[in-house]
Amino acid sequence: MPSLAELRSYALTRSLSTKTDLLGTIQSLGYVQADPIRSPARAQDLILMQRVRGYKAGDLEKHYSALGIEEDMLHNYGFVPREVQQLVHPRHIESLRIEREIPELAEKVLEFVRERGSVHPRELDAHFTHGPVGNAWGGTSNATTRALDGLHYRGKLRIVRRDKGIRVYAVAEHLELRQEGLSREEQARGLVQLLLKQYAPLPVQSLGQLVSLLGYGAPHLKTEVRAALKNIEAQKVRVDSFTYLWPEGENIEGELPRKVRFVAPFDPLVWDRRRFEHLHGWEYKFEAYTPAAKRRFGYYALPLLWGTEAIGWANLKVEGGELKSKIGFVNEAPKSKTFARELEAELERYRVFLGLIR
Repeated sequence: MPSLAELRSYALTRSLSTKTDLLGTIQSLGYVQADPIRSPARAQDLILMQRVRGYKAGDLEKHYSALGIEEDMLHNYGFVPREVQQLVHPRHIESLRIEREIPELAEKVLEFVRERGSVHPRELDAHFTHGPVGNAWGGTSNATTRALDGLHYRGKLRIVRRDKGIRVYAVAEHLELRQEGLSREEQARGLVQLLLKQYAPLPVQSLGQLVSLLGYGAPHLKTEVRAALKNIEAQKVRVDSFTYLWPEGENIEGELPRKVRFVAPFDPLVWDRRRFEHLHGWEYKFEAYTPAAKRRFGYYALPLLWGTEAIGWANLKVEGGELKSKIGFVNEAPKSKTFARELEAELERYRVFLGLIR
């Protein structure tokens, strides 16, 4: 039976040991979560920089159109290989709010995009006269932007590229031309196995919560997903009060060089807070939406890994072309020269990643 330390090492090794290029890494992960906050870079860039040698902030957006990947919703919004996207399409869903509020707008927008080839949202704003409408967050959005989002969610449109972070849309021909899809049961099994692969070793309770979040990306597969979770094929072990699962055929072994790493709040190593607290012995919280006076860690604190253990956090920002850092520790900072050297090496790696030095 593996110890807690062995389980912690396995979690790190299986997630970070990918040695391939950008596309290969995305295919290996199966999903890279997206987030618009840039502190000091977006989540997708922070996740990939820990796994792709020589990766620079913005490389995913720069090379996106040549990679043959897609933006879509699974348990959260992110970047996926097309074979993963097919696990949630066709999305059989009820009418969306914008479709009920302005009937026929979606069809007109789809036809406009089909005629133009690719469309920036501002082109629609100039063509259509619909004003702002309510959105799911209590604010307002342009009706045409809502229509684009709805068509993308339905699999009618795809994100073909981004223009300074703004999504540019085109018709999702690869989904339109698909001859034969997977059965709903096959899709559900694929989604549950993908989540297990992404976050393993994973407590049973955490996998259940992750599967419930598939209601965002695959609401039409609710029944099938529950059945797939109940019948999942996985290895398991009891450690303390947790039963951990991981994919069949994987062995708890392997070791990575002892390094300092700053990982994103949405990194697969951090995403499940239950697992993080059990493996590392302290509770990490994402505090970007916490009032400043109540924050313990900081606006966008990056958990600090030293070897296989998370021992603190780092807040990084760029000011005047320089990387500023504020490091915090759960207990005392390690006193060794090796740690100090590796900490500076990680900061230097971030400077290169952010394009502050060449």
